[in-house]
Amino acid sequence: MILADNNPSTQVRPTAGDSSWFTESRFGMFIHWGLYALPARHEWVKQQEKLTNEQYQKYFDHFDPDLYDPEAWADAAKAAGMRYFVITTKHHDGFCLWDSDLTDYKATNTPYGRDLLGPMIEAFRSRGLKVGLYHSLIDWHHPDFVIDDMHALRHHPDREKMNEGRDQGRYIEYLHGQVRELLTRFGKIDILFFDFSYPTRWGWKNDFGQPFDGKGNEAWDSARLLDMVRELQPGIMLNDRLDLEDRPDGWDIKTPEQYQPRSWVKVGDEKVVWEACQTFSGSWGYYRDEESWKSNDQLIQMLIDSVAKGGNLLLNVGPTGRGEFDDRALDRLNAMGEWMRRHSRSIYGCTAAPEEFSVPQDCRLTYNSTTNRMYVHIFTWPFQHLHLDGFAGRVAYAQLLSDASEVKMKESQTGEVHGNMSEDTEATTLTLTLPVKKPNVTVPVIELFLK
Repeated sequence: MILADNNPSTQVRPTAGDSSWFTESRFGMFIHWGLYALPARHEWVKQQEKLTNEQYQKYFDHFDPDLYDPEAWADAAKAAGMRYFVITTKHHDGFCLWDSDLTDYKATNTPYGRDLLGPMIEAFRSRGLKVGLYHSLIDWHHPDFVIDDMHALRHHPDREKMNEGRDQGRYIEYLHGQVRELLTRFGKIDILFFDFSYPTRWGWKNDFGQPFDGKGNEAWDSARLLDMVRELQPGIMLNDRLDLEDRPDGWDIKTPEQYQPRSWVKVGDEKVVWEACQTFSGSWGYYRDEESWKSNDQLIQMLIDSVAKGGNLLLNVGPTGRGEFDDRALDRLNAMGEWMRRHSRSIYGCTAAPEEFSVPQDCRLTYNSTTNRMYVHIFTWPFQHLHLDGFAGRVAYAQLLSDASEVKMKESQTGEVHGNMSEDTEATTLTLTLPVKKPNVTVPVIELFLK
């Protein structure tokens, strides 16, 4: 078993996979790409619009990403400061990016006619990024996948009749066979991200307010699938969506999706390895007309916030149907890369600050136990003084991380006067004197060299 963090003040649940590189990296790229890039109105378009296989076929027949350049994708991820990536090998619509022996529903049979996955893995790996594969447990295309209340055909009037002859057991063998292909054809895989279980016992309601007909670990034979994964790729990091929460080696990473946890993610009272899965906008796949894109400031603060709570950020890009990252995505990746160029050491190898340190208002703290440095990320720039309660006597030197310019500091006494202002500070407070004008970076960072 491998401990996820060597900082005694932040010990977390041991993982079956090798989490040492994961908690060092902190920042990764998620990529959702498939046939849904052509309708360009959500990766769940088949389910949301209740499309049959025949209606969805036109996207397969016209899928030809002629501008696909995995080298450019890998360059963009590396320049943004990302250290690993996760790609959708197959999403819920069942379309496969690689040349699987087990289906004809794959990229090599589209007008593009070539494998998309292998060149991508090699491009990212050649730039030093760790390799992650997303694989959907769900398959709305496969003829043996039993139609349930999540399926694209859930409201079809002939649903019951269409399920006659479907055999979930045969689908299980297909699912396991494809996972075996992925774990034996592409070299070392560092992360496997399954998506997702929705067991009936959870008590969800369907679209008509009735008990939800779902699928849990039995529908995937998750225990046997897990054993195969651990055998084929020892050390692989596995997410938490096989519905094997009670099995000690059933998952390594908790994956809060589309929200930021309020604190370090725990299971019971135990801290766990986690990553926030987030999008630039409101969808994962390419969505041409979607306008709720997060700002550069929001995204950088989201990365900082994740690390300050002991987690990672997996940030998603949805490439176009021609195989490019669109301008909106590139703009945000470039902004994150510019900030990371000067501030990455407040992210890589960092985690939450030890609990005895108080977090200043409108700030986040990250801590590197190896270098014994604390990083104060200032979300709202204060006027002249930043008071760090509990830091007095513990800091040897302070500087702005962006340009290594010294930040003067003073240990306060209760009621001490600073200039023309009387500060109600504690004797344990360290007061930093900041420039009146905010530095020209998205989020300024003060680097504290601890004693």
